[in-house]
Amino acid sequence: MKNTVIAMSLLLVASAACAQGEVQHATNSTVEAAHAGADHAKEKLHQTEHRIQEQKSQAQSTGSTTDTLKQDGEKTWNRTKEGAEKAWDKTRQGSEKAWNNTKEGSAKAWDKTKEGSAKAWDKTKEGSGEAWDKTKEGSANAWDKTKAGAEALKQRITE
Repeated sequence: MKNTVIAMSLLLVASAACAQGEVQHATNSTVEAAHAGADHAKEKLHQTEHRIQEQKSQAQSTGSTTDTLKQDGEKTWNRTKEGAEKAWDKTRQGSEKAWNNTKEGSAKAWDKTKEGSAKAWDKTKEGSGEAWDKTKEGSANAWDKTKAGAEALKQRITE
């Protein structure tokens, strides 16, 4: 019985540890995806800045379409900035959601582990009590038999 209780306790602890590892992995992949999205947005931003610089230099060389190119560049810049902000917000929300799920999953696993340990402890305590009662009863019976045997031997000796 004792081995069973120990095995059950280890199983519960191991399952909680495995669940913790899976959740951590999910969080890491979410963060990696967020970094990849941020890197992509940053790259697009640099491309747009470079394109704007090229357009400005071309416009300065021709001199006639400077205002049009400047407006187009500003529009492109604003769109890129908005897109990067939306991507960042989405990444942040995804990370927060993953973190909340991780916390919730860990709390559930811990509660199950505590509950399982409490049940195992109660069963162990109950089993120990029963074993102790049987031991006491067996000892009392053995004592009674020994006492009766000693009296019988004493009686035979005195006869």
